[in-house]
Amino acid sequence: MTCIVQKFGGTSVATLDLIKKAALRVKGEIEAGHSVVAVVSAMAGTTNTLVEYVRDLSTTYDRAEYDAVVSSGEQVTAGLLALSLQNLGIPARSWQGWQIPIYTSSHHAQAKIDHIDTDLLLQDLNKGTVAVVAGFQGVSLDGRITTLGRGGSDTTAVALAAALKAERCDIFTDVEGIYTADPNYVTAAGKLDHIAYQEMLELAAQGAKVLQKDSVELAMHNRVRLRVLSSLRNTPGTLVTSENELRTTRKHISGIAHTLSDVKLTLSALPSSLSLEDVKDLLKSQHIALDMGHQKLFPCGTLVDFSFIVPAAEESRAIETLQTAKNKFNFHDLLKNSAVAKISVIGPGLQTEYSPSHKLFQTLREKGIEVQAVASSDIKLSVLIAAREAERAVSTLHTVYQLDVEEN
Repeated sequence: MTCIVQKFGGTSVATLDLIKKAALRVKGEIEAGHSVVAVVSAMAGTTNTLVEYVRDLSTTYDRAEYDAVVSSGEQVTAGLLALSLQNLGIPARSWQGWQIPIYTSSHHAQAKIDHIDTDLLLQDLNKGTVAVVAGFQGVSLDGRITTLGRGGSDTTAVALAAALKAERCDIFTDVEGIYTADPNYVTAAGKLDHIAYQEMLELAAQGAKVLQKDSVELAMHNRVRLRVLSSLRNTPGTLVTSENELRTTRKHISGIAHTLSDVKLTLSALPSSLSLEDVKDLLKSQHIALDMGHQKLFPCGTLVDFSFIVPAAEESRAIETLQTAKNKFNFHDLLKNSAVAKISVIGPGLQTEYSPSHKLFQTLREKGIEVQAVASSDIKLSVLIAAREAERAVSTLHTVYQLDVEEN
């Protein structure tokens, strides 16, 4: 039998009724002759509650104990889905990350999967038992529970699909697929029927919330065929595959992503002789991602302001880490701005054409939207702007790049 991996996100298992519907999705694949691994997230809102419990106790918490707490939500959902399947007469059991086991690095809260031992899982699958796996979690080589970062259940699902050589990996969520922009921001956003791994990777990395970045990277590396589709409606969804499998002609611009979940930090009046790589290396040593770095030289020529963004979830740790190095870096002040948005235009046309880049800056200039920083890659161009301008910027750019679709 071919294996199918089905992943159900938090909004797809938010209630017992939705968990029962997820069980019916699994049953459909069983009846089609497949063996099934179902990967589940915590019920919607559960992880946020658990995170708040930890942060209410301490802003400088033990990250290993953080993982022990926040990983528990998936355990509940896995057990409930296994029970729902059993009620339908389908043999099923729940699995925690450490039981499989899914071995990861020891970077708590941001662990990376090292390898998966599938022997026990395959024994159950070969008996016709559905494996219901708690997503988001693994185990380090020293035996501690780890988590894979927010959205990590996507990565669990893709990693299992790769390890089991599954026919495909279906990601069920509360939207019908991948859109050209956040449909909550742009009513004229259109659903993509098919998208290449590389473009999906950039969309995920720049704020599109449907798939975790690591999951797309893993799918691309292992050529796992992904489908993103609604858990509430029987619609085709979006297929994510290699470029040579695309069924449609690639557009110059695939979509526009945005994120409001970053904080801009500025180290004010740094000596211009300081290597900014030292600042980056310090944050990297604490597994804190730095992006959109840029500097402004003082008129005197001996001092600079160095600004960058970090994820809002890492704000406290980043500030604490930088303050401990104040004497080393000899900066005057550490400034914070939470009211920023990163807007990213994604598409292969950025590799070969001048006009898409020119359009972005011209459009923002005409709308009076100030660009605070710029970052680019082969198929991505990102700008940092004020958060209050985000919705207007995304909507306008979506129209300028001719991504709007007619409303039904």
